[in-house]
Amino acid sequence: MTFFKLPIWLKANLVVLISSLLLTACDTGILDPKGEVGVQTKELLIVTTILMLIVVIPVIVMTVWFTYRYRADRPDADKDFDPQWSHNTWIEIVMWTIPIIIIAILGVITWKSTHALDPYKPLETTSENPPLVIQVVAQNWKWLFIYPEQDIAVVNELYMPVDRPVSFKITSDAVMNSFFIPRLGGQIYAMSSMVTQLHLVANEPGIYSGLSSNYSGPGFSDMKFLVHAVDNQGFDNWVAKVKAKDNKVLDTAVYEELAKPSENHAIEYFKSTQPNMFDYIVNQYGSDTKQQNQFVAPNEVNQRDNEVAVTGGLESDLKNDGEGSINPAAPSNKDDAQEADAQ
Repeated sequence: MTFFKLPIWLKANLVVLISSLLLTACDTGILDPKGEVGVQTKELLIVTTILMLIVVIPVIVMTVWFTYRYRADRPDADKDFDPQWSHNTWIEIVMWTIPIIIIAILGVITWKSTHALDPYKPLETTSENPPLVIQVVAQNWKWLFIYPEQDIAVVNELYMPVDRPVSFKITSDAVMNSFFIPRLGGQIYAMSSMVTQLHLVANEPGIYSGLSSNYSGPGFSDMKFLVHAVDNQGFDNWVAKVKAKDNKVLDTAVYEELAKPSENHAIEYFKSTQPNMFDYIVNQYGSDTKQQNQFVAPNEVNQRDNEVAVTGGLESDLKNDGEGSINPAAPSNKDDAQEADAQ
């Protein structure tokens, strides 16, 4: 008996079973996170999927059952079938109540998770464990990572200490791209002349895959890099390796050569960088991003919007008052005007 000759209900169950088994094998992606942000993202995906399956599974089961129950060759097909099409109270209650409850729950979860997982929101840190700043530049077709505190730069390789939050400042020197480390957390777009932000942390040592998740041309499929989560000593040893004497300095001339399109670009180290190199890359097309894309807490956003609304309302009222106000020195009617002229 082939798969296609099986009953439809059995085929549907086999498809669901096989899909579940395949998902359990996803041990290298977002379902096997190694960082705080990735864990929260996984939990959000699982909860929302379960809530959606509360609707999806009954619909699939009923579709299969109705197809079988009311098939043309059923034994009682010759009997009269007179359903009540106009109204059914229980169906109406179930059909409206369950979706409303699920949508309300999803709304609350979405609101909380949107603020909790805001990529611009810095992670909690201490004075003993400040965030590591890494500036990211998406090029055709490679990634440039600049470490301003360590004064180094690397192509297609990323090192970060375990349990130390990392603040990514991301831009592009080509078409729009997307920076993504699946096992550490969400992705964020990289755009020319703009700076986007992403805050991640690796809570377990290991080597994780990073990639571009936005098509950007012929070299897109090889636009990958490895993320090495190591202890502090391992990170310091790597920085010392990058600062080796035979590595080049990343200045504007070297950068212009590096920015040319290339595929399968090998890992490349720069022992030092020209001051404000990242700002030069961002502003080379005339952009000023000094105050751009800064994280603002939700309560500050509401306060700011209210202040703008009040200020705008006052300006509008003053304008309207100015247009409709009466000049005390002006005559109030035609007779007063004639009297004023006579005087």
